[in-house]
Amino acid sequence: MLLARAGHDVVLLDRSPFPSDTVSTHGIARGGVVQLSRWGLLDEVHATGAPAVREVLFRLGQRQDVRRIKHRAGVNHLVAPRRHALDSVLQAAAVRAGATMHTGVTVTGVRRRADGRVVGVDGRGPGGEPVTVEADLVIGADGVRSRMAGWLGAEMLHSSPSSTGTFYTYVADVPLETDGVAYEFHVARDAFAGIFPTNDGHACVWLGAPTRTLGMLHSPGPERVGGLLAAISAASPSLGARVRAGRVLAPVRGRADLPNVVRRPVGRPLPRGAGRSSGGWALVGDAGYHRDPVTGHGITDAFRDAELLAGAVDTALRNPECEQDALTGYHVRRDAALREVFSITRDLSAFPAPERFVELQIQLSDALEREAEDLAALPFPAAAVAA
Repeated sequence: MLLARAGHDVVLLDRSPFPSDTVSTHGIARGGVVQLSRWGLLDEVHATGAPAVREVLFRLGQRQDVRRIKHRAGVNHLVAPRRHALDSVLQAAAVRAGATMHTGVTVTGVRRRADGRVVGVDGRGPGGEPVTVEADLVIGADGVRSRMAGWLGAEMLHSSPSSTGTFYTYVADVPLETDGVAYEFHVARDAFAGIFPTNDGHACVWLGAPTRTLGMLHSPGPERVGGLLAAISAASPSLGARVRAGRVLAPVRGRADLPNVVRRPVGRPLPRGAGRSSGGWALVGDAGYHRDPVTGHGITDAFRDAELLAGAVDTALRNPECEQDALTGYHVRRDAALREVFSITRDLSAFPAPERFVELQIQLSDALEREAEDLAALPFPAAAVAA
């Protein structure tokens, strides 16, 4: 969307039908709301039925703290749209801006020049027919298990296990804990549970915990719902009772043991005269780096890095002699942006004692506020360039 708005010829390939309700921690932090607002899409997201969230509740045992979302970085609320709703808005905006989208296309490899520079991709269409797309620059955005990263030769800069799991479902008619519309976070020993409002008057209820405590949640099946409700009730009896008073609308979804990974998101600069090029590509989103979902920050990360990369690619395409400097600049800025929250995430995913967990959540909140201010100050591309 951002590159098409800047006037570039963009082709998007996705092997899956689009949009789909992919597994996602889709409570969007302030930084992601700032991005949607700057891109001129926030009203469209709300028009899908995702309400503005005005409060945040934290609960530890009998202690409870409710905070109003202050007006900062140009926004005064949070939002948690279902992924099919959010992705529909983004897809429509990209197509309006001029991007060409092909679904049902499975990419099977990258195309290279004789000197090694990436110049496109090969794939299979919906009927198995061969597909070839040539490009000045190829961007891989295919998730934490990225095959593109392997084909491109992206170096692994950091990799560490995370022995936790996050699972969720959707419920209707859940009694509210506060007078307003709130994100709720409930902390207990070896458990982090919560609920937030999403589309159609429904709510997403979720649990994060060490993998060793998740029991029947590991195995798909109807017993997963009972297991999730029992685990939430053990972590927060008050939240569990309210969820049980509602109606569960969907099977339990989620994942366990997702890794913390950071990959080099652009080709490594090679000495002049080396005879080979590692350029022509970049990674973004979970393909570039991924961290444990305990912080629920994946969408905001993806939005931020998409804008950072769009600015770098715009410079590179308009001034090919500046490509390496521009893409390296994206790498540097991405790493600087992720560093603090990545560290906090690793500490939280170890599930320290509840009091320490709350301290880390306060640090996370402060870091996310600073991030939102930084995102609001980005010069390119703003909502003013929207089609």
